[in-house]
Amino acid sequence: MSLRRLPIAVLALAVLPGAAQAWWNEEWAARKQIQIDTSAAGAAINEPIGDAPFLVRLHTGNFKFELAKEDGSDLRFVAADDKTPLPFHVEKWDPLLGEALVWVGVPDLKPGAKTSLWLYYKNPKAPPAEDGKGTYDKSTALVYHFVDKGQPPHDVTSWANHATTAGNAVDGSLIGRGLRLDGSEGGTVTIPAGPSLAWAEGAKATWSAWVKPADADAKGVIFSRRDGANALVIGVDGGKPFVQLESIASVRREVAGTPLPAASWHHLAVTAGESIALYVDGAPVAKLAAALPAIAGTAMLGGEAKASPTPAPAAGAKGAKPPDAALPGFKGDLDEVEIAKVERPPGFLKLAAASQGTDPSKLVSYGQDEETASWTSGYLGVILRSVTPDGWVVIALLSVMGFVSLSVMASKAMYLGGVEKANEVFLEGFRKQSGTLVELIHGEADGSRLGDPKLLARSTLYRLFRIGADEIRKRGRGKAAISSHAIESIRAALDAGLVREGQKLNRLMVLLTIAISGGPFLGLLGTVIGVMITFAAIAAAGDVNVNAIAPGIAAALVATVAGLGVAIPALFGYNWLLSRIKNVVATQQVFVDEFITNAAEAHSEQEGAGDGGPLPVSALAEGIQ
Repeated sequence: MSLRRLPIAVLALAVLPGAAQAWWNEEWAARKQIQIDTSAAGAAINEPIGDAPFLVRLHTGNFKFELAKEDGSDLRFVAADDKTPLPFHVEKWDPLLGEALVWVGVPDLKPGAKTSLWLYYKNPKAPPAEDGKGTYDKSTALVYHFVDKGQPPHDVTSWANHATTAGNAVDGSLIGRGLRLDGSEGGTVTIPAGPSLAWAEGAKATWSAWVKPADADAKGVIFSRRDGANALVIGVDGGKPFVQLESIASVRREVAGTPLPAASWHHLAVTAGESIALYVDGAPVAKLAAALPAIAGTAMLGGEAKASPTPAPAAGAKGAKPPDAALPGFKGDLDEVEIAKVERPPGFLKLAAASQGTDPSKLVSYGQDEETASWTSGYLGVILRSVTPDGWVVIALLSVMGFVSLSVMASKAMYLGGVEKANEVFLEGFRKQSGTLVELIHGEADGSRLGDPKLLARSTLYRLFRIGADEIRKRGRGKAAISSHAIESIRAALDAGLVREGQKLNRLMVLLTIAISGGPFLGLLGTVIGVMITFAAIAAAGDVNVNAIAPGIAAALVATVAGLGVAIPALFGYNWLLSRIKNVVATQQVFVDEFITNAAEAHSEQEGAGDGGPLPVSALAEGIQ
């Protein structure tokens, strides 16, 4: 490839999105990069994470719903290698409101690093490809999204641990729909026993859910599971979360030191292994030095699974309490209940709290919408689609200004080219004349002695020569002698001709100066208005993340780019044309000065000779040279 063509190739790679990076499948015309940042600059997760379900929240600020299918069935998620499809399922899809909740199974997430994945869409022929069971690993025994109103919660995993009672599902929860608990037995959700939910003595397990207490000093059971004398109870007491183990020998409870604020969501998790740990928002808050007892019975959300037996607590047992001091059911909201057959690492719980919470901006960022090779795709397409109507008005005005300036530059360059060529032809023909200036003046009627009359009509020198010749003919009337006053009159006529020729040469050049000075200011006006509208829209929407701001700011800057795009070519063209005009004007001035000088010299010679001798052409020709 030649060096001349290299910039064009580089520009093509920059503009066409498909040329720079691989594309998973060409049948999907659009994609978006999603980045999960667990580094110190992001969510700061340093503990191991492993395979994890990741919540992708789509809204009008980070996704173009109009490009996807109406039901979202063309969504596909691909790993960072842009080759490996990832399992996912949609919890909520509402293109009318511009909201979507999608769970993606991300394998082996690393702590303290950045992980990318691709979201592909815009394929009208794509069949549905949701895989709720594949989104979670085999160790996940139960996941409730509470998406069905009036129906028992449905388990999304492959274990099918569906509830047997419905509870009260409500809209407007933390993640789509949630469960509203009122403390009564009728509002509870019963989870039947199942092989995948059975816990042997000392088994490893994890329970987690999002909790929003109705009161600051809430007191009640959030989750309980009993099997004979053995039980696991998770709840709040005085607003403080607790975890409680019961067995035939003792009742042991550990309570968090800080209560949960009322009417706010918090991620609550309990892990069981060599000990029982209680986590709030991904941070450990209490630890119980005991292992799980064997439990294989039913479980309940929002109340006691069944009456506790009345064993005699062991003497000195930590946290022992009378067995009849049962807590009431929890009052508040619940969302995203999950039970696993393994002890989840702290990094997994931190990721869940960060990704599913109200502000996941530190953890996840969404790239720009990209489309397959198209002038309206990639970053350029995103910018152009974000330009506001007022920006398009400014760009339209600048486009007209740019078209006018380019037209002026083209027409003026052609005009100057014709003038320069005609002047050369005139000078060449003029120097070839062997007669006297008087003979040439009086014999020159149509320019045929000096060259092609049509070509000479473009010559500014020829037009000035005709002015001088006409003045000499009017004053000399066939005589060679010319008075000094007549010489001054001829100069005045030639000076007037110079002014008129200068006006013709500079005609429309003012339009270029307007483009040079006015283009950037008009573009800046469009940018300022675009930035104002962008910030006003952000303030109205209440979305202040960088993904909502960046497209609007970038689109607003398009007006400034357009203004510079008009001014810079106009500036170069103006200076280039001005230098050529100055050369033509200088040639004209030299011609006029030499014409007058030689005419005056011839006048002086004739007065001395007294014979009215002819004015030689060579004298003027040599002066022009």
